[in-house]
Amino acid sequence: MREAAFIKNNKVRWQLFEAVLDNKEHIDPDKLSDLYVQITDDLSYAKTFYTQSNTEAYLNALASKAHQKIYKTKKESKNRLIRFFKEEFPLEFYQYQKQLLIAFLVFAFFAVVGMYSAATDGDFVRLILGDAYVNMTLENIESGDPMAVYKEQGEMGMFIGITLNNIKVAMYAFILGMLFSVGTLYIMMNNGIMLGSFLYFFYEKDLLWESSRTIWIHGTIEISVIIIAGAAGLVLGNGLLFPKTYTRLASFMISVKAGLKIMLSTIPFFIVAGFLEGFVTRHTEMPDIVALIIIILSLFSILYYYVYYPIKVTREKELELKVERIGIKL
Repeated sequence: MREAAFIKNNKVRWQLFEAVLDNKEHIDPDKLSDLYVQITDDLSYAKTFYTQSNTEAYLNALASKAHQKIYKTKKESKNRLIRFFKEEFPLEFYQYQKQLLIAFLVFAFFAVVGMYSAATDGDFVRLILGDAYVNMTLENIESGDPMAVYKEQGEMGMFIGITLNNIKVAMYAFILGMLFSVGTLYIMMNNGIMLGSFLYFFYEKDLLWESSRTIWIHGTIEISVIIIAGAAGLVLGNGLLFPKTYTRLASFMISVKAGLKIMLSTIPFFIVAGFLEGFVTRHTEMPDIVALIIIILSLFSILYYYVYYPIKVTREKELELKVERIGIKL
């Protein structure tokens, strides 16, 4: 982006910030803190692309002055992390609903492909899931405990191992977005086919309900957040593919930051999924109603936080801004 265009796009915000620092304008302390973050982002951008320019010097002076004023009157909130999950992330994630939908549709399509392939090719399940897993599961079925695989390891060890492995898969889905989104789509395809093959394998053994009520206890959140990580990868890839008015490098840097925020949001969910798989899924004797309640609550929490809540917070923010504009005009 040309320096003149950069100044034009951000000049109004800089002037507002300067007026606040000079006590000519008064705004909420939290909004002042948000403005400060934006100013420091602009400063980082200017240092990268307009080195030793008047713009860099101006923003550096503005940021320094802001730092002194903010931290004299207000220490960094201890609730910063809470504010990230409650407001900052949902507001930003609202604009990435399209990427989330694409990741979900790709995953769902290849899950169907996996089921169809398993139904038409007797060796497909072994090809995808591996002979060792298939043979072990067949032995478990014969012994009368098809889901015994979830009981072989200690609870804490399984919880830690599963959580770390799921985060690793999600990071692959995100990082491979650098391959212009193709790598992310491959991860969605691969995991979708595995899920479809897995489900058909148990369907063929007349164990679809028993397997589903067991695996979806943890799988509802686990698979959902892998899809969300796929959305983060698509955000990363789109930053390279569609830089808009930015240079490709600047667009990439912005998309990396956005993608990392999405990945950060998934960590609590991965921990919950790992906990469920390590401590709860193994109890295959639990009543169906208990398993269904866990599955429904898990699905609700994902849909609420990543679909409904971003829309809700964004609309509330837009309404708040409209009210502020009306107040200013009056």
